[in-house]
Amino acid sequence: MTHKPTLLETYKKEIVPQMMKKMGYKNPLEAPRLKKIVVNMGVGKGAEDIKIVEAAQGELSLITGQHAVITRAKKAISNFKIRENSPVGCRVTLRHYVMYEFLEKLVRVALPRVRDFRGLSPRGFDQAGNYNFGIQEQNIFPELETDRVLRVQGMNITIVIDSRSKEESYELLTLFGVPFRTKTEKAVKEIHG
Repeated sequence: MTHKPTLLETYKKEIVPQMMKKMGYKNPLEAPRLKKIVVNMGVGKGAEDIKIVEAAQGELSLITGQHAVITRAKKAISNFKIRENSPVGCRVTLRHYVMYEFLEKLVRVALPRVRDFRGLSPRGFDQAGNYNFGIQEQNIFPELETDRVLRVQGMNITIVIDSRSKEESYELLTLFGVPFRTKTEKAVKEIHG
């Protein structure tokens, strides 16, 4: 890839100076930054039919622009009729340019296509400042043709952020344009401890 993603340029030229001003950093390297984005699709029916997992793998590869890996069960779970080492989903780990391009596509194209979308929950941050959220169907991504989708499938997206706190991560993602729901008092207390 020869060109730099627009979101990466925005991060370097606009977001870092804003974070330095708001958080009082002395050095630009103190500002939080994205490490990786992990997109995971669990396919429960995949244990019975490998074609479903392969279709999900193809769709995930098309959405992210990077080859998806099939994940396998570590243990046998009799209640779900899953044997050890049977395929149960697929996963992609995005880094560098591909990560920024995926985040831009997610924020500017895919999320606005979700029906009755009110924003992402601000409660998805863990103690390390990483953000997790789920999407209920893969059809919101423009790369997929709705007629050809074998099975409507949800996915989990984890944005791993190199930061010191939830507040820094929240601020970074807000500046990236991630649409959060208006915060309730309880959510504000959870983010700010």
